Amino acid sequence: MGTTRCYYEILNVERTATGDEVKRSYRRLAMKYHPDRNPGDTEAEAAFKEAAEAYEVLSDSERRAAYDRFGRDGLRSRPGHDFRTMHVEDIFSMFNDIFGGNAGGGRGRRQAVRGYDLETEVQITLQDVLSGVETEVIFSRLDVCETCDGSGARPGTMPSKCSTCGGGGQVEQAGLGGMFRMVTNCPACKGRGTVVTDSCDDCRGRGRMSVERRLSVRVPAGIHDGQAVRLQGEGEPPPVEVDPSGSAGRGDLHVVCRVESHEQFERDGDDLIVALPVSFAQLAMGAKVPVPLLDPDELEDHVDVPGGTQHGSIFRIEGRGIPGLRTGRRGDLIAVLQIIVPSKLDDEQRELLERYAETEDIEINATNPSFWNRIKDAVTGR
Repeated sequence: MGTTRCYYEILNVERTATGDEVKRSYRRLAMKYHPDRNPGDTEAEAAFKEAAEAYEVLSDSERRAAYDRFGRDGLRSRPGHDFRTMHVEDIFSMFNDIFGGNAGGGRGRRQAVRGYDLETEVQITLQDVLSGVETEVIFSRLDVCETCDGSGARPGTMPSKCSTCGGGGQVEQAGLGGMFRMVTNCPACKGRGTVVTDSCDDCRGRGRMSVERRLSVRVPAGIHDGQAVRLQGEGEPPPVEVDPSGSAGRGDLHVVCRVESHEQFERDGDDLIVALPVSFAQLAMGAKVPVPLLDPDELEDHVDVPGGTQHGSIFRIEGRGIPGLRTGRRGDLIAVLQIIVPSKLDDEQRELLERYAETEDIEINATNPSFWNRIKDAVTGR
């Protein structure tokens, strides 16, 4: 095997990933790095072969179990199918449950398939998550060439019948000394049945043109980091070998949302956690302490801290967290009291503290739960 990287790392999935998660990750990488889409790019070809090798192992439950237990040494007696030689349209055939429809046509000509799905990312803030946001995405995609309508031929000319397959798009190949025969896509026309002899000047015979798109996308409130908004029909047309005109329809665009970290608030599900600074005097005597909110336009809130409250105590304010993506119901705001020790004291403050220190008689109980355990119990409810 040509790679030394971990197969899970190659596909960017956890070791606990389900079969569907492995499949989706491989499909994205295969579509991105396939040599048909990156002609002459040796790095993309290497990445495609690497992803295919990883998928070959992790998609097979027995080979995956052997790999998990013994590493690559456990795979030597378990050879599998080589996905690295697959044509880009064959990937659609494998994943027709994702793309929909029948991607393969058996021994006959391939049926039209829906176009390529694409993926892009947007950066949003935690405050955007609170209210939802309309944002712009900029991405590149392949479109059907308007000059030749996807045929790849110069206007006024037509592609010629492929002399290799006679226009059928497929050829038979013998294997194992003629013991069996298999039908594959014609290598000369890549399954189209025709070849372009007089290429379109705009697309240079490819039938597709790269264009830049700008779209406005509505990100709903409550979305989590890594979740995607799907824009139907904003992907690419089907492969030119299968559907030159793109009549079967485009794929979709998946806009993955990346939520920036907030300097003050931490998200836990639909709850927000915030450190609430308080003084020793406030904890000892009690106080009404204002609580910062993620949305500055919301009405102010506060917590009533009773006298004798300890550092690290938890206060929960209902309905001031993040709205649930599906329910719209807001989580809670969890305020963790954090005592602030002054870095400098004036003479009067020092004298007062010295007099107080003389009266201190604090009993330390080593069995009290730790600060972080108390926070964990309060947040998780356990």
